[in-house]
Amino acid sequence: MEGGRDDHVLSRLQRQQLHHFPSVHEGLRLGDGLLRAEERGREFPPVCLMLWHHRTSQKIVPKPSFIVDGVSRFDFGQGSVGNCWFLASIGALTFQDFILKQVVPLEQTFDEDYCGLFHFRFWRFGKWVDVVIDDKLPTINGQLIFVRSKDLTEFWPALLEKAYAKVCGSYSDMNAGTPVEAMVDFTGGVHMSVQLSEPPADLWELMCRAGQARSLMGCGTPQGETSANTVLPNGLVQGHAYAVTGVREVLSRAKAERLVRLWNPWGQGEWSGDWSDRSPLWQTVSPQDRETCLSVREDGEFWMTLQDFCKFYSDLDICCSCPDFLDGSSSCRWKSSFHEGRWVAGISAGGCMNHPGTFWTNPQYRVEVGGCADSQGENNMLVSLMQKPDKRNRRLVQNLHIGFSVFEVPKEYRAVRGKLPAAFFGRSKPEAQMDGYTNAREVMQLLSLKPGEFLIVPSTYSPNETASFILTVLSKAE
Repeated sequence: MEGGRDDHVLSRLQRQQLHHFPSVHEGLRLGDGLLRAEERGREFPPVCLMLWHHRTSQKIVPKPSFIVDGVSRFDFGQGSVGNCWFLASIGALTFQDFILKQVVPLEQTFDEDYCGLFHFRFWRFGKWVDVVIDDKLPTINGQLIFVRSKDLTEFWPALLEKAYAKVCGSYSDMNAGTPVEAMVDFTGGVHMSVQLSEPPADLWELMCRAGQARSLMGCGTPQGETSANTVLPNGLVQGHAYAVTGVREVLSRAKAERLVRLWNPWGQGEWSGDWSDRSPLWQTVSPQDRETCLSVREDGEFWMTLQDFCKFYSDLDICCSCPDFLDGSSSCRWKSSFHEGRWVAGISAGGCMNHPGTFWTNPQYRVEVGGCADSQGENNMLVSLMQKPDKRNRRLVQNLHIGFSVFEVPKEYRAVRGKLPAAFFGRSKPEAQMDGYTNAREVMQLLSLKPGEFLIVPSTYSPNETASFILTVLSKAE
């Protein structure tokens, strides 16, 4: 097992450079020996592990660069771990410079004051953390095993992937996921999910506003009969994550066509139907639209109609630090509140409303809904519930089924301090609640509530399940 750098072996220059890092995530040592030991032992055939070597960037290429000619989704392609969900999120991230600079400090370099260390920032369960790594990367026969840049001298994608593998526990802990997980970790924001089998009537307007805001958008195709990423005759990949990289309306044969642009993180493999790169339909639009939109090359990016997008994709996730994009012309703004809590078996883990004898023991949070005039009859609250893991390795985390219920607090109970008693819940019906309890890292729901005081009760589905959580509430205000 190859060792990593620990505090006591850092050079003076390395120590000086670390003074520029605001913090280091608790439990994530500066040295990467733990990461290298864990990443080897699972899911990779023994014949691969025998050939596996960690090399510094300068031993992979003579003159490495952190970034070459800017940052783009076309810089890289997926490697030998099933983390298309993470790479699709990076593709979306490259469109938002402000967020990108938070996650990937762009001033880092292999040149001046290079000390062998790089750092990245992620929002992890309620706080921003700096993750510091060295530049040793896993290789076989001198070639990178995981994400690799198309310009072999550029290393920001491989180093970003290594930093995220560190917070997950190992590279193999990144296997399988959804883009929203990484998008939340990139933004510290909230997300909304859209089931494309039953899309909202204003889906197009929603995507257009999200594209204009500081939002990240990702989506996925339905899983096939097996877990394999089968390439369909139309070019799409089953059970695969994509980034949404643009929306545009064009005029074709005197008819408006709503188009969605998508990117495959494999860096190749594209849709072959209507409005694909070589579709004759591009000859029906203006030369200006054709020049702006069409790029005939095998880069994994393509256009399709909104109708086909809803037909062939299963879900869309939009992630943003503030859900202003939900409103078309509202003068209201969103205010947020953030709560950390814990369900403790036998004390505060009462389960869902199917358990009336213990439901009231769950944590309770009161919120005020204002009377923003523009929001009458519209969604005016977004509630997000995220459970915090109790394991270091992502693959070992067993998400509980979680959800929440929202009750209006009548006048006679507004002066009551502490938890409302079982009697209240015995005669009160929730104003809103989750459609179902889900074993996901995070669940959210948009609500339409009248002005007043409300009580949010987050819970697990079954009683006596211990776990920590984060409750985020955003509500409209004048």
